[in-house]
Amino acid sequence: MDQRIINLFDEYTHRPLSRKDFLDRLLKLAGSAALATTALSVLEPSYAHATTVQPLAENLVEETVTWPGDGATVSGYLVHPKGKKKRGAVVVIHENRGLTPHIKDVTRRVAQAGYLALGVDALSVVGGTPADEDQGRTLIGQLDPVKNLHNYLAALTYLRARPDCNGRTGCVGFCWGGGLANQLAVHDPALNAAVAYYGQQPKAEEVPQIKANVMLHYGGLDQRINAGIPAYEAALKAAHTPYELFVYEGVNHAFNNDTSPARYNAEAAKLAWERTLRLFKEKLG
Repeated sequence: MDQRIINLFDEYTHRPLSRKDFLDRLLKLAGSAALATTALSVLEPSYAHATTVQPLAENLVEETVTWPGDGATVSGYLVHPKGKKKRGAVVVIHENRGLTPHIKDVTRRVAQAGYLALGVDALSVVGGTPADEDQGRTLIGQLDPVKNLHNYLAALTYLRARPDCNGRTGCVGFCWGGGLANQLAVHDPALNAAVAYYGQQPKAEEVPQIKANVMLHYGGLDQRINAGIPAYEAALKAAHTPYELFVYEGVNHAFNNDTSPARYNAEAAKLAWERTLRLFKEKLG
């Protein structure tokens, strides 16, 4: 697909660009309504065809849990293997559309690897993730960032207090959630591992606060997010923070999201996930 179309979709999903403006510009780039429709079919998510771990898998337990947040009750999708073994816990942080079926699937993948996995619904404080993704993006933009951070920090506190948690915690976030994973690393000194996929970097002066092991995944074509890599890496080195940074050449932002064929890259996603689980095994048990 024409990289200009992928860049346009990235702009649409991350900036205040109306659907009408997006479709008008897409039509001009595609050259015809038929080609624009074809492009949309591989850009927009198709959840039904990209589920890796089916809901209600026999070896997993799934439930909706709640905990007190900053001025509101927060809810999330908790999944873990059956049995009473104490496990490391992982907060899964969604993209800027909320707790979608894709992120629930990622949560099950983490649980399948042997962890307590909590997919937080950041939008639960405003009624929950809507089915309309444009509405979800709008609501994400209206969240109070300080309260939202507190709600995620409270999720980590909730997990550590569970009797089936071994006390070690990590997080993994994607896009909007990748930026938040970096912020959890900054603001939670008890966090053991933080994995950020193509996430906004923290300010350089915040980096010395990080105590967790950090793993960073970036798509080589993602100029918007990658512009922040040099300053972040320099700050990590200066602070002697343990980190790993991987740039997957020739792939786009959101390369891990297998519901969007135009941006998904199976090879990069597989390698990044193997690296992510390796860090969790090392730091969470």
